[in-house]
Amino acid sequence: MERIKPRTLSGFMELLPAKQAQMERFMQKLRETYSLYGFTALDTPAVEAAEVLLAKGGGETEKQIYRFQKGDSDLALRFDLTVPLAKYVALNYGQLSFPFRRYQIGKVYRGERAQRGRFREFYQADIDIIGDGSLSIINEAEIPSVIYRTFRSLGLEHFVIRVNNRKILNGFYAMLGLSARSGDIMRTVDKLDKIGPDKVRALLCDEEIGLADSEAAEIIRFISIGGSNAEVLAALEGYRGKNELFDTGLDELTTVTSYLADFGVPEANFAVDLTIARGLDYYTGTVYETTMTRHPEIGSVCSGGRYDNLAGYYTDKALPGVGISIGLTRLFYVLSEQGLLSDEPVTAPCDALVIPMGNNLGYSIACATKLRECGVRTQLHCEQKKFKAKLAYADKLGVPFAVIIGGDEEAAGVVALKNLLSGEQQLCTPEDAAEIINKETARRNAGAIIKEN
Repeated sequence: MERIKPRTLSGFMELLPAKQAQMERFMQKLRETYSLYGFTALDTPAVEAAEVLLAKGGGETEKQIYRFQKGDSDLALRFDLTVPLAKYVALNYGQLSFPFRRYQIGKVYRGERAQRGRFREFYQADIDIIGDGSLSIINEAEIPSVIYRTFRSLGLEHFVIRVNNRKILNGFYAMLGLSARSGDIMRTVDKLDKIGPDKVRALLCDEEIGLADSEAAEIIRFISIGGSNAEVLAALEGYRGKNELFDTGLDELTTVTSYLADFGVPEANFAVDLTIARGLDYYTGTVYETTMTRHPEIGSVCSGGRYDNLAGYYTDKALPGVGISIGLTRLFYVLSEQGLLSDEPVTAPCDALVIPMGNNLGYSIACATKLRECGVRTQLHCEQKKFKAKLAYADKLGVPFAVIIGGDEEAAGVVALKNLLSGEQQLCTPEDAAEIINKETARRNAGAIIKEN
């Protein structure tokens, strides 16, 4: 029989056990934080009818989607978690309570060219708040609090949540008589961080967009408004009264910033930034982008915003919402590549390896059972291997403790507990061993998942 060479497809990530353990802790931290804000867990199918997924698609979305036939069914893999959410809310509208708050951590699929840090199969971690007919602006003010607590729980301190409002942008371009070209303008302005204001200005004036130099200069002057949040808002007040949509957006942005302290978000981690636009055809109000200030090369690690009609392709109900998404696989990959994942938390599959030294296994099995009853993740090593080989096995897995049991330990009703990191060894009862292991494991796992350089 011809052997097939094992391989993983390009753009699909498989992790070795220790890295997978780090990823699992990452996801668990997100679940814990999202749950603190009353978000309920949701899981939707990875496969949907193609017409459902492509209702809001076309263009680049249709090119990237994994689509296939099964019998007479035209099927596709989900390419994000938002469109399946829209279908879910429309389908279950009568059984849901609004505002509906959900979080979802799941894999999505995009058939784009695989690159460093960009995958064809990857995890997204999303939260959304969906209203029935209306949704209070306070929900948009709460989102930065969720972002802030999420990244602090992961161990980050140096990050900034950049916020803008699409109504301000659309209102400003309407003042200039440029509404018809606003999409192209915002796509160009979005390149500001990468190419700088001079090149952005040149692109605005080229044949494709065709702005006058004075119009491009006014746009650059507007999006370059900076300073503290209060100073930016004060500068924006100078434009009030010229466009109703602009005024509405400014009121909303002022409201969002006014509740920052109450929601526990320090101003050092929050900035009004007029260059932020996000999904040009999707978001309608507040928009968010989060970046690590010490590692700007990573780009946005969390983004989202307000949308006014989540499920318009599936129902005539008005279902406005606000949400954010973390590209978890890409973030994890980049952090790992740059050595920013902490090795302090336990990544081994168990906290203790029980090593019997004799042939009478009854006492060793009973000790392993007692450790598990006390909450210690315990593995029993009963293979016919030498003692050094068993310790080498524990070391390779990164197991922090070995519980060594010979005839003398069994006769005394104790175990020999060896800390495999410090080398210290002591005799104690199984119950005392469990207490020591649990305390040390809790101490290590309380450490940050991300370490900032």
